[in-house]
Amino acid sequence: MATDIMRHTVFKTPWGYFGLACRDGLVCRTVLPAPSRDAAREALLTEAGPDEVPFERGLLSILQDRINAYFEGEKVDFSTDPAVDLSHFSPFSRAILMACRQIDMGQKQTYTQLAEAAGRPHAARAVGNVMAHNPIPLIVPCHRVVRTDGGLGGFSAIGGTAMKERMLIHERSRERTFSFAGVGG
Repeated sequence: MATDIMRHTVFKTPWGYFGLACRDGLVCRTVLPAPSRDAAREALLTEAGPDEVPFERGLLSILQDRINAYFEGEKVDFSTDPAVDLSHFSPFSRAILMACRQIDMGQKQTYTQLAEAAGRPHAARAVGNVMAHNPIPLIVPCHRVVRTDGGLGGFSAIGGTAMKERMLIHERSRERTFSFAGVGG
């Protein structure tokens, strides 16, 4: 059976242009919002040119809607959907990335807690390395993984630690808004 060719899209969100690529219906790469369509496309296609990865405007349109909803402030759960392609990762890295997907929106885990959740309690440093190479930010919410001392830690996605902090604040403020809904006097 022939493997489906990788395809990509870049679309506007309230925070900028988000990019995603997939193969065989599995998300294999995302890029957090960039200031321009070209910047998002360039970051998304770092290993291949646009001629090698065709553009498709309506690619995974339901996922595009869900991503937009996230950046508009809605609670969106990416823990099991969409399906992702982590086949090129080691079993350890796959376990870490899948455990990271289970961190709820508005919550944080330390690198140590994530290592424990993946069944590797003494691998906190290795977890940091896996997070630094996460090809699917937002869907695999590496921005929710922080240092044990409460510091942000690193963030290799577009926008660096400023984007990580912005996403965490965005999620916490959304949690407070909904936590107090219906409460009043």
